[in-house]
Amino acid sequence: MSAQMSRMPRTSTRPELLVRRELHRRGMRYRVNHRLLPGRPDIAFTRAKLAVFIDGCFWHACPLHGTAPKNNSAWWAAKLQRNVQRDREKDEQLSALGWTVAHFWEHEDPVDVADHVEALWQRRRQAPELGTRSPRHV
Repeated sequence: MSAQMSRMPRTSTRPELLVRRELHRRGMRYRVNHRLLPGRPDIAFTRAKLAVFIDGCFWHACPLHGTAPKNNSAWWAAKLQRNVQRDREKDEQLSALGWTVAHFWEHEDPVDVADHVEALWQRRRQAPELGTRSPRHV
C-alpha cells in the first residue's frame, strides 16, 4: 500500500494545473506550494495574503465524491479524518497570520474556482488586513 501511495501526485495535480492556468491567463501571479506557509498552499498570493487549496475528493473526504475503502476500513477512516483535522489546523494557523484561506474541491469547474479566487483576491488587495477564512468547503 505505501508503494502505491508514494506514486500518488502530491503537487501539481490536474485540477490544480487547470486552476493555475486559468488564473495565469487572467494575469494573476502567485506562488506555488509556498514552503514558508503552514500547509504549503497550492496557490499563494503573498501580497494579498490569500492561500488557495485544491482538495482531492478522496484524500479530503468530499461529502459528494469521497469514498471509503473496504479493505482496512478502520485505518482509512482514521487516516482521512486526520487529513480533514490537519486541514482545519493549517487553516487556523494561516488565519492567525492574517491570511484568507479558500478551499475548493478537485471536481469544481476551474473557471468557477478562478472566478471565486479572483473575487477574493480583489477584496484582499483592497483591504489586506482582513484575515478571514472563506465560507466555502467546510
